[in-house]
Amino acid sequence: MNDADVSRQIQQMVRFIRQEAEEKANEISVSAEEEFNIEKLQLVEAEKKKIRQEYERKEKQVDVRKKIEYSMQLNASRIKVLQAQDDLVNSMKDAASKELLHVSHNHHNYKKLLHDLIVQSLLKLKEPSVLLRCRENDVELVADVLHSAKEEYAAKAGVHPPEVIIDNIHLPPAPSHHGAHGLFCSGGVVLASRDGKIVCENTLDARLEVLFRKKLPEIRKLLFGQAGAC
Repeated sequence: MNDADVSRQIQQMVRFIRQEAEEKANEISVSAEEEFNIEKLQLVEAEKKKIRQEYERKEKQVDVRKKIEYSMQLNASRIKVLQAQDDLVNSMKDAASKELLHVSHNHHNYKKLLHDLIVQSLLKLKEPSVLLRCRENDVELVADVLHSAKEEYAAKAGVHPPEVIIDNIHLPPAPSHHGAHGLFCSGGVVLASRDGKIVCENTLDARLEVLFRKKLPEIRKLLFGQAGAC
């Protein structure tokens, strides 16, 4: 084999090696690009997932805040409604209290009422000796009906008439005008056992308070329907 043949064979081997190298390089390049694309897609999907999760988290936070805000507004509205209802009920009680101031103006009717209140109080106490307290300007009326009240009680209870002492300490007077501050009494009596352990407060104001508490559900139902009676 001469030098020319050897040179051709070497060139052929070089071309073959170069071709193999180029093909291998192309394969590596294609494989690397595929891996890059796959990894890029995975990274993109991972970031998308993070973004979706973050969006869902913030959406839930916004939803929770909306619910809290709605609940707060609803509660505030309910409180306003309840306050308005209470104001109306209290205005009715205030009006009733104002009417009590006129009860003692009719002496004939008020005298009969004092008699009945004393009898009722005696029946509750069932004591042989009691102390009676009234307003200073009611002392004469109380004294006028006291004997008949004791006799009626004795007949109803089947006992001897009790000893009833009119206290020299008096209940507060009626207010000079409606809405006046300080202690006041619209009328009625307070009876107590001599040791002070048992007390029957039978003033007009106390009876109004008891009646109002007792009838409050019914009043609310009449004014505001079933929901207002709760």
